[in-house]
Amino acid sequence: MTDQPGAAQPRDHLAAAHLALIAAQASFGLFPVFGVYIFLPGGLSPLGVAVWRLGAGAVILFALAALRHGRALLPARADLPRFAAAAWLGVGLNQAFFLVGLSHSTPINATLVMCLIPVFTFAIAGLAGQETFSLVRLLGVLVALGGTLPLLFEHGFHGLGRYGLGNLLMAGNALCYSAYLVVSKPLAGRYPPLVVIGWAYILSLPFVPLFARGTPLIPATGHATAWWALAYIVVFPTVLAYLFNMFALARVSASTTAVYVYAQPLVATLASHLMFGETPSATMLVAAAGIFLGVWLVARPRPLRWASQFS
Repeated sequence: MTDQPGAAQPRDHLAAAHLALIAAQASFGLFPVFGVYIFLPGGLSPLGVAVWRLGAGAVILFALAALRHGRALLPARADLPRFAAAAWLGVGLNQAFFLVGLSHSTPINATLVMCLIPVFTFAIAGLAGQETFSLVRLLGVLVALGGTLPLLFEHGFHGLGRYGLGNLLMAGNALCYSAYLVVSKPLAGRYPPLVVIGWAYILSLPFVPLFARGTPLIPATGHATAWWALAYIVVFPTVLAYLFNMFALARVSASTTAVYVYAQPLVATLASHLMFGETPSATMLVAAAGIFLGVWLVARPRPLRWASQFS
């Protein structure tokens, strides 16, 4: 499969896209760590956090889109169904599944389940005819997955049974997000990133009253940590990470965007070392090598010569 069928991307555009993807995965990778703090007693419920993400994201991103692009903010009528599908898949359902799932699981299980995103995206993009099958890219997905597994095995799989419901919900999140990447790809080529993300959040607002019903929306008095965690969640994985991903999606394929998810376990492990004193291990270095090799195989703008016969 190619990143942009029929069009070669300048090297500086590709470099900017990959830097944006790295920044997005750093933002998303820290989300489960901060999620632990926001769900502590006195913090917020999963759907309470979702209300903040949808509400703040809609206000901030749509306002920025309006200021930056003016009348160009208005989408073509023919694109409205695709915008609505992107909103429900990538914002409303995606965030609800993830937050509720995370509250019933652990950060390391969350990063494990997120590894399904490139697999789902690879399959959905192929079925949609958006990308061409390539054994080299399939190899990249498998290599990156193989690089992730040792990192996860180091912490053990004993919790998967206990956290089955949470993992299942996060698998639903992974499926929704993969579909969102594929649905959004044509929009990313026709509209600026701010416009796509702004509308995705605005059109997800019908979920807010459903999520807000019967749940506290303000952390309890004296829980400053919950406020700091909420601020991080709103600014980085809610606003900036979505912008970074949409910026990249306009320049590279959906499967390239998705394969960067494999960097999230590495980010989460490094954060655990810095915040909880866990010592980095040789397993982490092996995992990093596999992750970056897999990303390189999937993200290459040109196929490898020795493998071109299989593409």
